[in-house]
Order: sequence, then C-alpha cells, then structure tokens
Amino acid sequence: MELRARGWWLLYAAAVLVACARGDPASKSRSCGEVRQIYGAKGFSLSDVPQAEISGEHLRICPQGYTCCTSEMEGNLANRSRAELETALLEGSRALQATLAAQQRGFDDHFQRLLNDSERALQEAFPGAFGELYTQNAKAFRDLYAELRLYYGGANLHLQETLAEFWARLLERLFRQLHPQLLLPDDYLDCLGKQAEPLRPFGEAPRELRLRATRAFVAARAFVQGLGVAGDVVRKVAKVPLSPECSRAVMKLVYCAHCLGVPGARPCPDYCRNVLKGCLANQADLDAEWRNLLDSMVLITDKFWGPSGAESVIGGVHYWLAEAVNALQDNSDTLTAKVIQGCGNPKVNPQGPGPKEKWPRGKLALQERPPAGTLQKLVSEAKAQLRDAQDFWISLPGTLCSEKLAMSSASDERCWNGMAKGRYLPEVMGDGLANQINNPEVEVDITKPDMTIRQQIMQLKIMTNRLRGAYSGNDLDFQDASDDGSGSGSGEGCPDEVCGRKVGRKSASSRTPLTHALPGLSEREGQQTSAAARPLPHTSPLLLLGLALALPAAAPRGR
Repeated sequence: MELRARGWWLLYAAAVLVACARGDPASKSRSCGEVRQIYGAKGFSLSDVPQAEISGEHLRICPQGYTCCTSEMEGNLANRSRAELETALLEGSRALQATLAAQQRGFDDHFQRLLNDSERALQEAFPGAFGELYTQNAKAFRDLYAELRLYYGGANLHLQETLAEFWARLLERLFRQLHPQLLLPDDYLDCLGKQAEPLRPFGEAPRELRLRATRAFVAARAFVQGLGVAGDVVRKVAKVPLSPECSRAVMKLVYCAHCLGVPGARPCPDYCRNVLKGCLANQADLDAEWRNLLDSMVLITDKFWGPSGAESVIGGVHYWLAEAVNALQDNSDTLTAKVIQGCGNPKVNPQGPGPKEKWPRGKLALQERPPAGTLQKLVSEAKAQLRDAQDFWISLPGTLCSEKLAMSSASDERCWNGMAKGRYLPEVMGDGLANQINNPEVEVDITKPDMTIRQQIMQLKIMTNRLRGAYSGNDLDFQDASDDGSGSGSGEGCPDEVCGRKVGRKSASSRTPLTHALPGLSEREGQQTSAAARPLPHTSPLLLLGLALALPAAAPRGR
C-alpha cells in the first residue's frame, strides 16, 4: 500500500510541475494576487508576497513547484493554520462543555432544593408537634442537615457513621429531657447505649433512613460528579497542543493550495479526514471510556425514582426524623423500665425539676403526592444530550472538516489532494492512535501517547467505577476524581479543605456511638429491602397537616 501511495504522489508532483511550467504569466500573476489578498487579510505584511510565481525549492511543507509563497510566508501560514485548528477545537468543545455545565447546575440545584425544603419543613412543623423535645435539640437537627449537604457535595465523610452518631447523641439528650429529675452521669449513659441495642427506642426509622439515604445520596452525588468530570475532561483535552507533525499537515491541507496558485480548490473529504484523524489520534482514544461514563450516567438515573429513590429520600428526610421521635415517645415508659432494670436506679437530682407529666404529641400520616415533574424533565433532557455526545471524540475529524475547514462536498478532480487539484486515492485511516501507523498525511509515533489525554482516560475510568458502585448502592469513600479539584459533585465543587481530607467528627464524649440505631445490613438484606420498596412510616395526622402546609412538594414520591 505504501509503494502504491508513493507512486500516486510522484504522479501528482509531476503533474504539478508540468502545469506550472505551462502556465502563462497572466495566470500566475492573478493567482499570486489572490494569495496576496488572503495573506493580507490574515494580518501579515504584503511586502512578503511576490508579484508573480517563483521557484519553490525553498519550501519545506508545500510541494516545491512554482509558488506564490516565500519561506517566511510558508512559516507564517503554518503557524496560523495551527492556531486556527486549535481555536476550532476549543470552539467545537465549548458547546458540549456548556451543555454538561448546565446539566450539572440543574441537577445540583434540584437536589439541594429537595434537602433545603425538607429542613425548612422540619423547622416549621416540629416545634408545634414536639415542643421542647425539638426546640431544645434544634441544633442537632441542623447539624445533621449540614453534614448531609457535605456528604452530597463530595466530602470524604462516612454517612452511616454520621447517622449513628446523630441517633446516639439524640437519644442521650432526649432521655435526659424526658427525665429531668434524674442524675445521669456518663457511665449511666454508656449503659443506656448498650441497653438500647435490643430495645430500638427510635423504632425502625433509623435503619430505614440509613439504608435508603446511603443509596439515594450516593446515587445523586455520583451523577452530579460525573457531569463535572465529563466537563473537565472536555475542557482539558481541548487545550492539548497539536504536534509539529500535525501543524505541517494542517498547513499543507489549508494553505498550500493557495501557495501553489489554486486558491479556489477546497480539501478533498478523505484527505481532510486523514489529516485530522492523525492530528486527533490521541483524542479518539478517549472514545471507549467516554462511552462507558455516559452509559453509566444514563443508567444511574434509574435510582432517582420510587420510595427508595433520590427524589423521595432526599426530599423526605424530615419524615423519618418525625417517625423516630414519635417512636421514642411511644416507647418512653418501656424504655425507662428496661434501662432501669439493666442499668439500675439512677440517683434523683434533689435540685432538679420533677418529671414531665405529658409531652406534646403530633401524629404524622404520610400521603402519596404526584411528582412535580422537575426531575423527570431534567433526566429526560440529560439522557438525550448524553446519548448525542457519545461519539463526540471520534466524530471530531469529520465535524471539523465539514464545519471549520471548508472541505469540498465531493472527492473529484476539482478538490485539493495535498499535491494538486485531483482525486484523493488513499484509504481513510481508522480511529485512535494505533490505527495511524500508516497514515499517509501525518507522521504519528504510536509508541508515545499524549500523557495529558492518558490522565483524562484514567479519570473517566475512576468516575465510571464510582457510578457503577453507586448503582449497586455502594458508598465508595468519595474522593474528587478531578486532578485540580474542579467539577466536584455539587455546583461549583466541594472546597479542598472539605473534600481533600476526612471531615472531622464532632463527639460530645468518648462513648461509643449507638449501634442499635444502625444495625449491620448484609447486601442480600439490603437488596430485599430495596426490592420490597416499603412505604415510608406512618405518623401523626396533626404533624402531617403542618408538613403539608410547609412543604407541598417534599413528600416521598412514587415513580
């Protein structure tokens, strides 16, 4: 094949020399006049341009027949052609970057709004339903929501430990509140924690919230993080400089026809594709992992729906908290008796107030509400746009040739083939670095891949693995997949001081957190619970009324 290709090039070169030798002076002057206009329009000095064609032995890129270009013109046009292609690459990627950034903002705003609305509903409804049981512990609930935001935002924070510590501290505070007349030192509270394991003072709410929240939050943040990583990859790869060999090939493609005196000849389609397949060989190697990432992102949107989905769970955290407080009130007498039986009679505080006769009670009965439709619209648009972007990297050569490089509409005797006007005969190369070993237009060293692009391929692999883990409900001890900290899972990203280290845990004492609230859960048990799609808990109608007024759209939604 190489010998046949070289033979064609020799024929083309001979044809060019014959055509130039037979050209009349008027034709040569007219051709150089057109080059003069083009060269001046690029901002270069017209004094460089000869009045008529000259011998082309000095040329290093274009064919060395009669030419309208000096050595200085050839160098200037080579630099300009390289800059123009790099600009075209940036512009070609800008639309995709904007699409991914808009998707990231849309989903992030939606999930953040769900969590904010849940907290607002809690703050509006809980004081009337639970009185001092809530108001004296409001900071504990605020801290929980703050940590849920950190977790969603990508902080390296263990959600199960966060929930376990919340329930443990809340039990201690509420037990003290229910029995203000008792002295409860730390050793007694330690015993309380151990006794609580079989008693489950908060009922099933902590376990259900733990299971559902872990799956819902990890799915939501992995999807938003995936959008950020995809945008980062496009941005960084678009800035990868072109190789010197590519610059020479692009100069020959774009401007050598002008130097040769045939400025009206546009590049043959296959010729243009071979040049850009060689120039963008490393970029095309992103294709496999890019498709894997986008496929995984489309797949994980299935986890946004249903009673255990991100839409219902993130927007319904306050319902589980209400159920837990109600369960503790229901179990308070039994809990107290069992704790005294196991830990002994605590001392009475002679200066303390007497026990509360009755705490305010609310009853919450959940209602199914139709979904608002916001997330459905976001997901529908994102799926379509992600599928459209799947072949972005391997379609770049064809896109740039047709939209930026004025490629000829057909391969015939009128198009520019790199040597003269005429058909382009070599076959089009495949995609990727390994397929450029015999590229006739660009010299590509397939043993030296671009390291920036290889790093981005690795980032795509890492993010795909996180998405696949999130689809299975696995918490992958989240780390920002971007090497510069951008594109974190939430809006503008998670700050380095949060995402770059393990978030510090706040502990009221050195006691072991309650384990009863979040018992161990096997993968099979988790799958069975998720498959059963158990409804959210039933609690008091009075509190439901307050929540319904405070947050019409925050109730858990079915698909």
